[in-house]
Amino acid sequence: MQGALSHIRVLDLTRILAGPWCTQNLADLGAEVIKVERPGVGDDTRTWGPPWLADGQGGNLPDSTYFSSANRGKKSITVDIATDAGQQLIRTLAESCDVVVENYKVGDLKRYGLDYESLKKINPALIYCSVTGFGQDGPYSHRPGYDFVFQGMGGLMSITGEKDELPGGGPQKVGIAVADITTGMYATVAVLGALVHRAETGVGQYIDTALLDCIVAFGSNQIAGFFATGKVPQRYGNAHANAVPYGVFATSDGQIILAIANDGQWQKFCRAMNLPELGRDESFLTTPQRLIHRERLIPQVAQALAGRKRDELLVLLEEHGVSCAPINDYSQVFADPQVQARQLKTDIAHPDGHVVSTVTSPIRLSETPVRTDMAPPRLGQHTDEVLGALLGLTPESLVTLREKKII
Repeated sequence: MQGALSHIRVLDLTRILAGPWCTQNLADLGAEVIKVERPGVGDDTRTWGPPWLADGQGGNLPDSTYFSSANRGKKSITVDIATDAGQQLIRTLAESCDVVVENYKVGDLKRYGLDYESLKKINPALIYCSVTGFGQDGPYSHRPGYDFVFQGMGGLMSITGEKDELPGGGPQKVGIAVADITTGMYATVAVLGALVHRAETGVGQYIDTALLDCIVAFGSNQIAGFFATGKVPQRYGNAHANAVPYGVFATSDGQIILAIANDGQWQKFCRAMNLPELGRDESFLTTPQRLIHRERLIPQVAQALAGRKRDELLVLLEEHGVSCAPINDYSQVFADPQVQARQLKTDIAHPDGHVVSTVTSPIRLSETPVRTDMAPPRLGQHTDEVLGALLGLTPESLVTLREKKII
């Protein structure tokens, strides 16, 4: 089957995570994604190991698993865009591409004649997506920045972590680069929207995507309360600002997550645990009442759970329709029968013989399924193929460019 974007070609001038996450989404959807990397060096994350990719013969490849997590389905070419000849190669490639995605600092590509206004002149229908830390304007637009910076600046860390007065309290970052991933997803949505618009009008456009903007938007449900009340949201650890009981609770042999989000679930919990008095207590009948009396309710729930075994509780609560879960590490995640049934692990064979294990794209399309046939590329793996096929360069020309270290 053809992918949803099998008619689209993307020129990928990104590295690290936010930009590559966007272009990997596009590749998953079937787009031909040409990733441009520095000769001899490549994407910074190729060297962000250990862990490294295995070569299938007991050794390691020079590429990190971090790189592989965001670059499947792409073709890699190496071009030195700091050279005039390299810049001309990129401009010529852009003529035959539908989308350009880049995450250079503001103004960097303009110096090379590879900014939107320059490329628009040679390809008016081009969709050009810039991914930066702070956006193309504003007093911070010139600043670089990494995910950690934006989790702090954008407010996420102010609501993540245990309360200050409790052991281990204080701001915490999320365990993955959530600002990068969120930005990559927003950039993907923007590119898809621009493609739909172009299909109707024939007109390309420029997309300005910023990590700060995206991580602020990520906190919208908490921010909406702040806008309405002026009250600054606080950290609740594993608890929930708007639902009780909702958090991690100890059992006799482990811990479980209990997530009761409405009054019906609260009554189901009380029936499951044989706590009729608690279910009738007027202080806890509704979500607002449970929020008001949180400090009195939580110890009673904790006491009821503490004497029971974890797995027995999970079965009991699930039978009564109460939302609950174990806390899995990733080995347990991929041993879970639901995760296995959804086939969330995909092994992709590379032409040189090694196999790369990746997390399956969660996008499920019935008529245009995502592609799973291209492993993350080795550095420069497709340089000759792409420049020969798209630009018509002869083998002799490629040798000359390589000798001059342009590719």
